[in-house]
Amino acid sequence: MTISSMTGFARADGSTDGLSWIWEARSVNGRGLDVRLRLPSGYEAIEIPARDAVAKRFARGNVSLSLSIEKQQTNGAIRLNEQVLQDVIKAADRVSTLSGAAKPDAAQLLMIKGVLEMSDQAPEDVTARMAREKTITQSLEAALDKLAEARRVEGARLGEIIREQIAQIDQLAASVRASPSRAPEAIMSRLKDAIARLVDATTTLDDHRLHQEAVLIATRADVEEELQRLSAHVAAARDILVERGAVGRKLDFLAQEFNREANTLCSKANAVDITRLGLQLKTVIDQFREQVQNVE
Repeated sequence: MTISSMTGFARADGSTDGLSWIWEARSVNGRGLDVRLRLPSGYEAIEIPARDAVAKRFARGNVSLSLSIEKQQTNGAIRLNEQVLQDVIKAADRVSTLSGAAKPDAAQLLMIKGVLEMSDQAPEDVTARMAREKTITQSLEAALDKLAEARRVEGARLGEIIREQIAQIDQLAASVRASPSRAPEAIMSRLKDAIARLVDATTTLDDHRLHQEAVLIATRADVEEELQRLSAHVAAARDILVERGAVGRKLDFLAQEFNREANTLCSKANAVDITRLGLQLKTVIDQFREQVQNVE
């Protein structure tokens, strides 16, 4: 199963009944699902179906939808609005009677706004409007399908990067586990050297006390539990990557757990090589966390 990114872009266009439109859909990272729409005036009825369409496809991300509509140039027939013309004639007759002014001729009457109108200016039937809105919404569905595919393609690329980072974390943890500096003999040697530098050369060292201190320090410096938890987190991350649905939050939580174990490992490190490996581990984990922020 390929994970999905929260980043993507898509567009779809269409036309019907003298109108053409373009849907643009953009998606970026977000903690949850946030949908923002920019619709032309008069198309507010599309908002609810548009939000529902987004929610059916995506679980996370800031999704911005923009609808642009343009009337196509048509050679529509000129229509005489007889009702308006009758009202204008009545008004002109009344003005002529009251003032004695001449009545307007036909040419003057036709120049009055509303007497002549293009066929596409006629009041729209409710059924026709709903059919047009349905067609525009279907076009949005196509745009969202393209956006989902773009997010899957980006998610496939992210997945490869994340899998490689998980492998690096696993490898670094294995290097720490195999480090010769974790051997009790190595810890004892470092402890003797440290004490020898701090006490007077003529002071007799108590081997029994030295052994007790070495055991105590070795216990405090032991990172076996951290290594075991890192291995468990690696296995969990690999399992999550093959799950269905939105897995970004789970991976983000694991990134925090990885970081916690790496911090503890570095604080316990009593050898240069383990400190170096721990710092490398923290670097890879930071990179891992950056990438999973983009996963849905």
